[in-house]
Amino acid sequence: MSAKNEKLFICSLIVLWYSSNIGVLLLNKYLLSNYGFSFPIFLTMCHMSACAMLSHICIGLFKIVPLQRINSRTQFMKIATLSVVFCGSVVGGNISLRYLPVSFNQAVGATTPFFTALFAYLMTFKKEAWVTYAALIPVVSGVIIASGGEPSFHLFGFIMCLSATAARAFKSVLQGILLSSEGEELNSMNLLLYMSPIAVLFLLPITVMMEPNVLDVLLSLGRKHWSMWLLLLVNSVMAYSANLTNFLVTKHTSALTLQVLGNAKGAVAVVISILLFRNPVTFVGIAGYSLTVIGVAIYGETKRRSK
Repeated sequence: MSAKNEKLFICSLIVLWYSSNIGVLLLNKYLLSNYGFSFPIFLTMCHMSACAMLSHICIGLFKIVPLQRINSRTQFMKIATLSVVFCGSVVGGNISLRYLPVSFNQAVGATTPFFTALFAYLMTFKKEAWVTYAALIPVVSGVIIASGGEPSFHLFGFIMCLSATAARAFKSVLQGILLSSEGEELNSMNLLLYMSPIAVLFLLPITVMMEPNVLDVLLSLGRKHWSMWLLLLVNSVMAYSANLTNFLVTKHTSALTLQVLGNAKGAVAVVISILLFRNPVTFVGIAGYSLTVIGVAIYGETKRRSK
Protein backbone atom coordinates (compact mmCIF):
# COMPACT_ATOMS: atom_id res chain seq x y z
CA MET A 1 0.00 0.00 0.00
CA SER A 2 1.44 3.39 -1.04
CA ALA A 3 1.92 6.15 1.53
CA LYS A 4 -0.93 8.17 -0.03
CA ASN A 5 -3.32 5.22 0.00
CA GLU A 6 -2.31 4.33 3.56
CA LYS A 7 -3.08 7.88 4.76
CA LEU A 8 -6.44 7.76 2.98
CA PHE A 9 -7.19 4.37 4.57
CA ILE A 10 -6.31 5.63 8.08
CA CYS A 11 -8.39 8.80 7.58
CA SER A 12 -11.33 6.64 6.46
CA LEU A 13 -10.94 4.46 9.56
CA ILE A 14 -10.93 7.52 11.82
CA VAL A 15 -14.06 8.92 10.14
CA LEU A 16 -15.80 5.56 10.53
CA TRP A 17 -14.67 5.33 14.17
CA TYR A 18 -16.01 8.81 14.91
CA SER A 19 -19.27 8.09 13.08
CA SER A 20 -19.79 4.78 14.91
CA ASN A 21 -19.00 6.11 18.39
CA ILE A 22 -20.97 9.34 18.08
CA GLY A 23 -23.76 7.59 16.19
CA VAL A 24 -24.33 4.90 18.81
CA LEU A 25 -24.18 7.50 21.60
CA LEU A 26 -26.77 9.77 19.95
CA LEU A 27 -29.01 6.85 18.96
CA ASN A 28 -28.88 5.54 22.53
CA LYS A 29 -29.98 8.96 23.76
CA TYR A 30 -32.74 9.19 21.16
CA LEU A 31 -34.10 5.72 21.87
CA LEU A 32 -33.93 5.99 25.65
CA SER A 33 -35.10 9.57 26.13
CA ASN A 34 -36.93 10.77 23.02
CA TYR A 35 -38.49 7.66 21.54
CA GLY A 36 -40.28 6.12 24.50
CA PHE A 37 -38.01 3.06 24.58
CA SER A 38 -36.87 3.21 28.20
CA PHE A 39 -35.10 -0.16 28.49
CA PRO A 40 -31.33 0.37 28.90
CA ILE A 41 -30.58 -3.22 29.97
CA PHE A 42 -32.36 -4.72 26.96
CA LEU A 43 -30.63 -2.19 24.71
CA THR A 44 -27.26 -3.28 26.11
CA MET A 45 -28.22 -6.92 25.46
CA CYS A 46 -28.98 -6.00 21.83
CA HIS A 47 -25.53 -4.43 21.55
CA MET A 48 -23.84 -7.50 23.00
CA SER A 49 -25.84 -9.85 20.75
CA ALA A 50 -24.72 -7.89 17.68
CA CYS A 51 -21.13 -7.94 18.93
CA ALA A 52 -21.30 -11.72 19.40
CA MET A 53 -22.70 -12.41 15.91
CA LEU A 54 -20.54 -9.90 14.03
CA SER A 55 -17.39 -10.97 15.89
CA HIS A 56 -17.89 -14.51 14.61
CA ILE A 57 -18.39 -13.19 11.08
CA CYS A 58 -15.39 -10.83 11.11
CA ILE A 59 -12.98 -13.24 12.80
CA GLY A 60 -14.31 -16.62 11.67
CA LEU A 61 -15.34 -15.74 8.11
CA PHE A 62 -13.35 -12.69 7.03
CA LYS A 63 -10.37 -13.42 9.33
CA ILE A 64 -9.72 -9.74 10.14
CA VAL A 65 -7.56 -11.05 12.96
CA PRO A 66 -6.45 -14.65 13.67
CA LEU A 67 -8.70 -16.62 16.00
CA GLN A 68 -7.16 -17.04 19.46
CA ARG A 69 -8.31 -19.99 21.58
CA ILE A 70 -9.15 -20.03 25.28
CA ASN A 71 -6.48 -22.22 26.84
CA SER A 72 -7.85 -22.99 30.27
CA ARG A 73 -10.83 -22.82 32.59
CA THR A 74 -8.99 -20.18 34.59
CA GLN A 75 -8.64 -17.98 31.53
CA PHE A 76 -12.35 -18.44 30.79
CA MET A 77 -13.26 -17.32 34.32
CA LYS A 78 -11.08 -14.25 33.88
CA ILE A 79 -12.87 -13.39 30.64
CA ALA A 80 -16.25 -13.95 32.32
CA THR A 81 -15.26 -11.57 35.12
CA LEU A 82 -14.29 -8.92 32.59
CA SER A 83 -17.57 -9.46 30.77
CA VAL A 84 -19.64 -8.78 33.89
CA VAL A 85 -17.67 -5.59 34.65
CA PHE A 86 -18.02 -4.50 31.02
CA CYS A 87 -21.80 -5.08 31.18
CA GLY A 88 -22.00 -2.93 34.27
CA SER A 89 -20.21 -0.06 32.54
CA VAL A 90 -22.39 -0.19 29.41
CA VAL A 91 -25.68 -0.58 31.31
CA GLY A 92 -24.74 2.27 33.65
CA GLY A 93 -23.89 4.50 30.70
CA ASN A 94 -27.16 3.70 28.95
CA ILE A 95 -29.20 4.33 32.12
CA SER A 96 -27.51 7.71 32.59
CA LEU A 97 -28.55 8.75 29.07
CA ARG A 98 -32.20 8.55 30.18
CA TYR A 99 -31.59 11.39 32.63
CA LEU A 100 -28.61 13.39 31.38
CA PRO A 101 -27.88 15.24 28.15
CA VAL A 102 -25.10 13.77 25.99
CA SER A 103 -22.94 16.84 26.57
CA PHE A 104 -22.83 16.33 30.35
CA ASN A 105 -22.53 12.56 29.91
CA GLN A 106 -19.37 13.10 27.86
CA ALA A 107 -17.98 15.53 30.43
CA VAL A 108 -18.30 12.93 33.19
CA GLY A 109 -16.95 10.19 30.90
CA ALA A 110 -13.81 12.24 30.29
CA THR A 111 -12.75 11.54 33.89
CA THR A 112 -11.86 7.94 32.92
CA PRO A 113 -8.07 8.63 33.25
CA PHE A 114 -8.61 9.71 36.87
CA PHE A 115 -10.32 6.43 37.77
CA THR A 116 -7.79 4.43 35.75
CA ALA A 117 -4.90 5.98 37.68
CA LEU A 118 -6.74 5.42 40.98
CA PHE A 119 -7.50 1.72 40.31
CA ALA A 120 -4.02 1.10 38.92
CA TYR A 121 -2.56 2.37 42.19
CA LEU A 122 -5.03 0.50 44.44
CA MET A 123 -4.80 -2.82 42.55
CA THR A 124 -1.21 -2.93 41.32
CA PHE A 125 0.48 -0.22 43.45
CA LYS A 126 1.61 1.33 40.17
CA LYS A 127 2.71 4.91 40.72
CA GLU A 128 2.94 7.64 38.12
CA ALA A 129 5.10 10.75 38.12
CA TRP A 130 3.71 13.56 40.28
CA VAL A 131 3.16 15.73 37.20
CA THR A 132 0.85 13.03 35.77
CA TYR A 133 -1.29 13.08 38.90
CA ALA A 134 -1.26 16.90 38.85
CA ALA A 135 -2.70 16.79 35.33
CA LEU A 136 -5.75 14.97 36.73
CA ILE A 137 -6.69 17.97 38.90
CA PRO A 138 -8.24 19.96 36.01
CA VAL A 139 -9.94 16.76 34.79
CA VAL A 140 -11.88 16.38 38.04
CA SER A 141 -12.25 20.13 38.64
CA GLY A 142 -13.79 20.56 35.20
CA VAL A 143 -16.52 18.01 35.92
CA ILE A 144 -17.26 19.62 39.30
CA ILE A 145 -17.63 23.00 37.57
CA ALA A 146 -19.70 21.49 34.74
CA SER A 147 -21.99 19.81 37.31
CA GLY A 148 -22.68 23.13 39.00
CA GLY A 149 -23.45 24.77 35.68
CA GLU A 150 -25.56 21.96 34.18
CA PRO A 151 -29.22 23.06 33.97
CA SER A 152 -30.37 19.48 33.31
CA PHE A 153 -28.43 17.95 36.20
CA HIS A 154 -30.03 14.78 37.60
CA LEU A 155 -28.46 13.17 40.68
CA PHE A 156 -29.35 9.55 39.86
CA GLY A 157 -28.24 9.98 36.24
CA PHE A 158 -24.98 11.55 37.45
CA ILE A 159 -24.34 8.65 39.86
CA MET A 160 -24.98 6.08 37.11
CA CYS A 161 -22.74 7.95 34.67
CA LEU A 162 -19.95 8.23 37.24
CA SER A 163 -20.36 4.53 38.10
CA ALA A 164 -20.17 3.59 34.40
CA THR A 165 -17.01 5.67 33.99
CA ALA A 166 -15.40 4.03 37.03
CA ALA A 167 -16.42 0.57 35.75
CA ARG A 168 -14.78 1.27 32.35
CA ALA A 169 -11.55 2.27 34.09
CA PHE A 170 -11.75 -0.74 36.42
CA LYS A 171 -12.25 -3.04 33.42
CA SER A 172 -9.16 -1.68 31.63
CA VAL A 173 -6.97 -2.17 34.72
CA LEU A 174 -8.49 -5.58 35.43
CA GLN A 175 -7.93 -6.63 31.83
CA GLY A 176 -4.27 -5.74 32.12
CA ILE A 177 -3.96 -7.85 35.27
CA LEU A 178 -6.05 -10.87 34.27
CA LEU A 179 -4.90 -11.33 30.70
CA SER A 180 -1.24 -10.34 30.92
CA SER A 181 0.03 -13.84 31.74
CA GLU A 182 2.00 -15.65 29.07
CA GLY A 183 -0.33 -17.68 26.85
CA GLU A 184 -3.41 -15.76 28.05
CA GLU A 185 -3.04 -12.53 26.11
CA LEU A 186 -5.93 -11.81 23.76
CA ASN A 187 -6.27 -8.91 21.36
CA SER A 188 -9.34 -6.73 21.84
CA MET A 189 -11.29 -8.29 18.94
CA ASN A 190 -10.89 -11.85 20.22
CA LEU A 191 -11.64 -10.68 23.74
CA LEU A 192 -14.89 -9.14 22.47
CA LEU A 193 -15.67 -12.39 20.64
CA TYR A 194 -15.61 -14.35 23.92
CA MET A 195 -17.00 -11.64 26.20
CA SER A 196 -20.12 -10.85 24.15
CA PRO A 197 -21.97 -14.21 24.46
CA ILE A 198 -21.20 -14.30 28.19
CA ALA A 199 -22.61 -10.77 28.50
CA VAL A 200 -25.81 -11.79 26.71
CA LEU A 201 -26.30 -14.77 29.05
CA PHE A 202 -25.63 -12.51 32.04
CA LEU A 203 -28.03 -9.77 30.88
CA LEU A 204 -30.90 -12.03 29.80
CA PRO A 205 -32.22 -12.97 33.29
CA ILE A 206 -31.63 -9.39 34.52
CA THR A 207 -33.70 -8.05 31.62
CA VAL A 208 -36.51 -10.51 32.37
CA MET A 209 -36.57 -9.49 36.05
CA MET A 210 -36.08 -5.74 35.75
CA GLU A 211 -37.67 -5.00 32.36
CA PRO A 212 -40.44 -7.64 32.10
CA ASN A 213 -42.64 -5.64 29.71
CA VAL A 214 -39.89 -4.85 27.20
CA LEU A 215 -41.24 -7.14 24.45
CA ASP A 216 -44.78 -5.75 24.73
CA VAL A 217 -43.54 -2.17 24.47
CA LEU A 218 -41.11 -3.10 21.68
CA LEU A 219 -43.86 -4.73 19.60
CA SER A 220 -46.23 -1.83 20.30
CA LEU A 221 -43.66 0.76 19.22
CA GLY A 222 -42.74 -1.40 16.24
CA ARG A 223 -46.36 -1.42 15.05
CA LYS A 224 -46.67 2.36 15.42
CA HIS A 225 -43.26 3.21 14.01
CA TRP A 226 -41.71 0.76 11.53
CA SER A 227 -38.47 2.74 11.85
CA MET A 228 -38.15 1.38 15.41
CA TRP A 229 -36.74 -1.92 14.12
CA LEU A 230 -34.34 -0.15 11.79
CA LEU A 231 -33.10 2.17 14.55
CA LEU A 232 -32.52 -0.76 16.90
CA LEU A 233 -30.66 -2.71 14.20
CA VAL A 234 -28.48 0.22 13.15
CA ASN A 235 -27.79 1.08 16.78
CA SER A 236 -26.66 -2.48 17.57
CA VAL A 237 -24.45 -2.72 14.46
CA MET A 238 -22.90 0.65 15.31
CA ALA A 239 -22.05 -0.67 18.78
CA TYR A 240 -19.94 -3.40 17.19
CA SER A 241 -18.51 -1.03 14.58
CA ALA A 242 -17.32 1.26 17.37
CA ASN A 243 -15.37 -1.63 18.91
CA LEU A 244 -14.01 -2.85 15.55
CA THR A 245 -12.85 0.59 14.38
CA ASN A 246 -11.38 1.31 17.83
CA PHE A 247 -9.18 -1.77 17.42
CA LEU A 248 -8.26 -0.94 13.80
CA VAL A 249 -7.39 2.71 14.52
CA THR A 250 -5.15 1.59 17.41
CA LYS A 251 -3.54 -1.04 15.19
CA HIS A 252 -2.77 1.38 12.34
CA THR A 253 -1.81 4.38 14.49
CA SER A 254 -1.02 4.13 18.21
CA ALA A 255 -2.72 4.07 21.59
CA LEU A 256 -1.66 7.69 22.20
CA THR A 257 -3.15 8.82 18.86
CA LEU A 258 -6.35 7.03 19.84
CA GLN A 259 -6.43 8.93 23.13
CA VAL A 260 -5.93 12.30 21.43
CA LEU A 261 -8.57 11.52 18.81
CA GLY A 262 -10.88 10.33 21.60
CA ASN A 263 -10.61 13.70 23.33
CA ALA A 264 -11.58 15.47 20.12
CA LYS A 265 -14.39 12.94 19.53
CA GLY A 266 -15.93 13.83 22.87
CA ALA A 267 -15.98 17.51 21.96
CA VAL A 268 -17.53 16.76 18.55
CA ALA A 269 -20.20 14.58 20.20
CA VAL A 270 -21.06 17.40 22.60
CA VAL A 271 -21.52 19.95 19.79
CA ILE A 272 -23.61 17.58 17.66
CA SER A 273 -25.81 16.55 20.60
CA ILE A 274 -26.51 20.17 21.54
CA LEU A 275 -27.49 20.95 17.94
CA LEU A 276 -29.71 17.86 17.66
CA PHE A 277 -31.38 17.69 21.07
CA ARG A 278 -31.34 21.43 21.82
CA ASN A 279 -30.50 20.76 25.46
CA PRO A 280 -29.79 23.98 27.37
CA VAL A 281 -26.16 24.76 28.15
CA THR A 282 -24.51 27.47 30.22
CA PHE A 283 -21.18 29.23 29.99
CA VAL A 284 -20.15 27.60 33.30
CA GLY A 285 -20.99 24.13 31.93
CA ILE A 286 -19.02 24.72 28.72
CA ALA A 287 -16.07 26.11 30.70
CA GLY A 288 -16.09 23.08 33.01
CA TYR A 289 -16.15 20.60 30.14
CA SER A 290 -13.41 22.52 28.30
CA LEU A 291 -11.24 22.38 31.42
CA THR A 292 -11.78 18.61 31.63
CA VAL A 293 -10.78 18.10 27.97
CA ILE A 294 -7.66 20.24 28.45
CA GLY A 295 -6.78 18.23 31.57
CA VAL A 296 -7.17 14.93 29.69
CA ALA A 297 -4.93 16.25 26.88
CA ILE A 298 -2.26 17.29 29.41
CA TYR A 299 -2.56 13.91 31.14
CA GLY A 300 -2.00 12.10 27.83
CA GLU A 301 1.07 14.23 27.10
CA THR A 302 2.59 13.63 30.55
CA LYS A 303 2.03 9.88 30.15
CA ARG A 304 3.74 9.95 26.75
CA ARG A 305 6.75 11.82 28.12
CA SER A 306 7.07 9.57 31.15
CA LYS A 307 7.33 6.56 28.82
